[in-house]
Amino acid sequence: MDKIYLDYNASTPIDPQVIEAMVPFLKSGFGNPSSSHWAGIEAKNALVKSREQVAALLGCETEEIIFTSGGSESNNHALKGVYFANKHKGNHIITTKIEHPAIVSPCNFLETLGARVTYVNVDQYGKVNPQEIEQAITDETILISVMHANNEVGTIQPIKEIAKIAKQNNVIFHTDAAQSIGKIPTKVNEMGVDLLSIAGHKLYAPKGIGALFVRKGTRIDSFIHGAGHESGSRAGTENILQIVALGKACELATEINENVHTLKNYFWEELRRVFGEKVVVNGKLDECLPNTLNVSFIGEVGQELLARTPELAASTGAACHTGSVQLSPVLEAMKVDEITGKGTIRFSLGRFTTKEEVDRAVLLLSKQKM
Repeated sequence: MDKIYLDYNASTPIDPQVIEAMVPFLKSGFGNPSSSHWAGIEAKNALVKSREQVAALLGCETEEIIFTSGGSESNNHALKGVYFANKHKGNHIITTKIEHPAIVSPCNFLETLGARVTYVNVDQYGKVNPQEIEQAITDETILISVMHANNEVGTIQPIKEIAKIAKQNNVIFHTDAAQSIGKIPTKVNEMGVDLLSIAGHKLYAPKGIGALFVRKGTRIDSFIHGAGHESGSRAGTENILQIVALGKACELATEINENVHTLKNYFWEELRRVFGEKVVVNGKLDECLPNTLNVSFIGEVGQELLARTPELAASTGAACHTGSVQLSPVLEAMKVDEITGKGTIRFSLGRFTTKEEVDRAVLLLSKQKM
């Protein structure tokens, strides 16, 4: 079976150059970066270099980067850290109805501790209206968290506009940039954010590593308590092997791959050619991540369509159980109807996707045409 991977938003393969950067630290560089002897210094130097690489991608200071175990930890640290450090000022958090579970679940947890969370709607394309964010702000609001780009439909949010609103109201602003890093520009000063989350395995680094940008002066509590690692923000001896990988991945991500965007548009044109009106886009192609194509095959069930094409690795937007269909929270928030939503498949392309793979994917899908 000739396998085709079109699920880069779920996880990316590790880039060969990232593997190459890791190899020396499988054999040496095992010292504790907090130790002052030769072995510790070697590890410390690697830690410093990696932090510089991540900071360069975001356009921030090195001391504003905290290494974490991944995007989920970064999001949890941002939300819980801000809440615990600022709850004397208020208990209100604003987010959206299309956030990743790594935002929604921490919000649910904080609600059990007394937080009040407002979940703002999105339009039919999955986009947030900044005015609705502004209208939701109260004297008790301490944090706004809006993802940079949606993981399912790829919709890019008006982060700069929301950041201005947050700043005008003296509210901390966080964005989950797990899906946008390396795909579109993510300079934190241009965006205006106070906190930004990174997930390594969405960026051609291994799973189990991530980072959190914390702007100087932002009040945020430590997430893991212990010794003074990561400037006291996250205790635990640093995972040098994984950190080196993330640093190299960020270095490679400084150049945006325009070929992926071209290939995605070609993919959509081919699907339209084969399926005509039986395939529709969820979201807007011109306001979407360059690699993400979320479509619905009308009259199909996405889950069943993928099951009939096992060569294709992609994701569905609805779960089907004993005849019933449960749309994802994102599609529900976009008010996608059940007939359309049940046929949803998210194709996400990446650095190693080829035109030949796209052509084969279209051919495989065409053989399942109703």
